[in-house]
Amino acid sequence: MIRGIYTGANGMNLQQTRMDTIANNLANADKTAFKRDTTIFKTFPELLIHRFAEDGVGKTPMGSFDTAPVVGKIGLGGEVNEVYTRFEQGAVKKTDNAFDLMLQDAPGKDRPPFMMVMTNRGERMTRSGSFILDRKGYLVTPEGFPLLGEKGPIQINHGNFLVKENGEIYINRKIGTKPEDGVNFDQNRFEEPEFLDKIKIRTVENPRHLNKEGNSFYTDTPESGEPMTIREEDRPQVLQGYLEASNVSVVTEMVEMIEVNRAYEANSKALQTHDQLLGRLINEVSR
Repeated sequence: MIRGIYTGANGMNLQQTRMDTIANNLANADKTAFKRDTTIFKTFPELLIHRFAEDGVGKTPMGSFDTAPVVGKIGLGGEVNEVYTRFEQGAVKKTDNAFDLMLQDAPGKDRPPFMMVMTNRGERMTRSGSFILDRKGYLVTPEGFPLLGEKGPIQINHGNFLVKENGEIYINRKIGTKPEDGVNFDQNRFEEPEFLDKIKIRTVENPRHLNKEGNSFYTDTPESGEPMTIREEDRPQVLQGYLEASNVSVVTEMVEMIEVNRAYEANSKALQTHDQLLGRLINEVSR
């Protein structure tokens, strides 16, 4: 009966962790480029059952099971193995905003690409391409962290800029004539586009081991490997004027939430039943 109580309690803990993950997914369903998390379970390590004494002969010394015969195994349910992030690409949303950028993943690639952003804690990876222009002319996140190019933070100086599919950034500067020339300023006249920089795009060896941070940032770990460059033929397309939606399916998450509630209730009832039986054993059978 004690085993049943432990198994039921473990089951409730598992479902609670799963519910927390689902709730976080639903809360960020409308967040740009958010990647859903999935909870993975595994069987709790089975324990070997040893006999302390056999027919009163060969008793095992206290604290040692070396000479005790093995009776069998006992399991205590499951445990959380890991909560990992699924990096399937979200839907494409057209915004027609020049400051919105999206990474279109190359087909058949298992390692998602990331844009690099300089934060107050160092460089971080992100899939969210919603940027704005700060007072100094830098492309920054809504929190004020600059987008990085291969040369450093990208500064467009309030000019008209173009981002090509390969990530190269070009500046279009308007030109006009002096008033004394007798010709009005032409709003549509530009100089030849000037190459500025190339967006810094990186990936890691094992993306499932990345650590999630706030504001859609990811940081590398020893298990994921350090950010590394992407071969030119494997680089993603950079789409200007588009954003990536989250890959959370609200319907799927709601269905899983119902499943979790039912599993939690089942484990709770099992625990209560074992508790009642244990109480009867102590209070009635002992008489």
